[in-house]
Amino acid sequence: MGGRSQVLASRGHPSRETDMADAPRTVLISGCSSGIGLELAVQLAHDHRHRYQVVATMRDLGKKGTLEAAAGEALGQTLTVAQLDVCSDESVAQCLSGIQGGEVDVLVNNAGVGLVGPLEGLSLAAMQNVFDTNFFGAVRLVRAVLPGMKRRRKGHIVVVSSVMGLQGVVFNEAYAASKFALEGFFESLAVQLLQFNIFITLVEPGPVVTNFEGKLLEQVSTAEFPDTDPDTLHYFRDFYLPASRELFHSVGQSPQDVAQVIVKVISSTRPPLRRQTNARYTPLIVLKTVDPSGSLYVRITHCLLFRWTRLLNLGLRCLACGCLRFRIWPR
Repeated sequence: MGGRSQVLASRGHPSRETDMADAPRTVLISGCSSGIGLELAVQLAHDHRHRYQVVATMRDLGKKGTLEAAAGEALGQTLTVAQLDVCSDESVAQCLSGIQGGEVDVLVNNAGVGLVGPLEGLSLAAMQNVFDTNFFGAVRLVRAVLPGMKRRRKGHIVVVSSVMGLQGVVFNEAYAASKFALEGFFESLAVQLLQFNIFITLVEPGPVVTNFEGKLLEQVSTAEFPDTDPDTLHYFRDFYLPASRELFHSVGQSPQDVAQVIVKVISSTRPPLRRQTNARYTPLIVLKTVDPSGSLYVRITHCLLFRWTRLLNLGLRCLACGCLRFRIWPR
């Protein structure tokens, strides 16, 4: 099998350290038309050690221009662009059939959609669409690549989750629920897959500053949200939206920064189950971890948003300037 031959480790599993010295690993990434997916595809394709052969996918190939321009000389060499709709079994099968041998060494589930607004003003169809893409889309891809990974007894599945998979965020109920579902599903699956030398990593970004997020916040600021009472609309427009903009401005990361974290995860010999990407966001997560009942997080978040707005803004600015320093993992 040439460079893809497997060397058995002492327990009968292939050594990940040996694999990384073999032929370039095939990395399939969903959702590469913009944002994190685009940046990750480009960074991996430009790896100076040529460790990766990237298959960068998107639902609409009409949007591939930005990716191809960013790829530069890597296009057609270490990066190829392919069509993939994670909500379609046929599309997934067709995409995998275009990969030599159908072998995917690293799967990055990045495709996702957002949904923000008062619950009463959101349709069930819109919420189902979030789950179809964010959760079932990821499950569909994993089901497709898992048999091959198990057969070869090696592989790495990276899931772009969110800090909203760890804590609920007001007016983001459906989106947070889809990320909570990812966290539970893949943590459960990780236990079994260690028997096959397959690793799972849940990457958990905080706010990420992209054109998509900016447009989404702009759209919802003027949306009607029928069937929503005036008080709730007031809380959403006059409390949540300003706080959200300040959050993105103060502690938001760039897609490039998040992609750099994922590159390190993929290149790791022992990938972690979870990896948060934004140290400045950590204090907002600590509230939930220090009180297992969850009451402290709910009460403090409620007060910061609806009663202590000035304190919230001051705290975010302190996080932005580095007054409060936290580390997510040891250096």
